[in-house]
Amino acid sequence: MGAATADATYAAVASFGITLLSSALVEQRLWLRLIGGAILLYLGLRTLRAQPAEKAADGLNSGLRLAGAYSSTLALTLSNPMTILSFAAIFAGIGTGSADLVLGVLVGSGVWWLILAGAAARLRTRFTPKRLRLVNLGSGALIVAFGVQSVVAAILQS
Repeated sequence: MGAATADATYAAVASFGITLLSSALVEQRLWLRLIGGAILLYLGLRTLRAQPAEKAADGLNSGLRLAGAYSSTLALTLSNPMTILSFAAIFAGIGTGSADLVLGVLVGSGVWWLILAGAAARLRTRFTPKRLRLVNLGSGALIVAFGVQSVVAAILQS
């Protein structure tokens, strides 16, 4: 839901033509890309090193874990300034922006991430620790690659 909130925030900025905020975010894209790339590198390296849990986590402090997951995903998604440019292009192509479009982005993104998380939760029982380790290695390498791409693009852009 953190990613969906960030998507809706950027959709609102693009849709309602908040040009001051929009241009400020675009002007700071170098730093946002560097910071976002560094966060991706960190997360990717942590994922590469992570050993899969032998059993599912218990429900203790689940509210704190959910809040942490929400806020970290929100921050990571907000660090991608290309999202606002994408929404600006889409809304310009449609020729309008409205609260309905922003709500559609929020609901659509939220449903997508809930389906994805639900599918992952259902499939988790079918994976052995060895297979989960392979998933960690593959996803960690992919996240590191995106982080490297973001940092390199920021450096080449400057």
